[in-house]
Amino acid sequence: MAFLKRLGFYLIGLSIGIVFLAIFFKKKSEETGVMFCYFPNCRTLKDIRSKTISYSDAVNNLLKNKAVDSADIANVLLNGEVDFGNSDTKSPICKTYIIEGGIRSREVVVKVKNCETTALIEEISFSN
Repeated sequence: MAFLKRLGFYLIGLSIGIVFLAIFFKKKSEETGVMFCYFPNCRTLKDIRSKTISYSDAVNNLLKNKAVDSADIANVLLNGEVDFGNSDTKSPICKTYIIEGGIRSREVVVKVKNCETTALIEEISFSN
């Protein structure tokens, strides 16, 4: 069999396999809701979201006054950017992360204390 004919068969089989794998893994990620996080920002936010989240008294006051709601906080924990330079990532017990994001077209900074089993939203400050 000529080299070009073998190369053609190889490329056809490879393309069919790639299409099959793309469809298979897309379905699997949709069913399980698994998000693959390889970068530090994504891994940190995913770790915080996976824990029981509680609020400090200051954040509870913001929630009662309707300045923010829990959906806004969840959105920041999903789409925010972790400021590792200002965060305390060396603490052995509970690490403190500064997360920057947006709530209702306003920039906010959320301070989160990330412990082993819980995450405490300590403070929310508005930049604008």
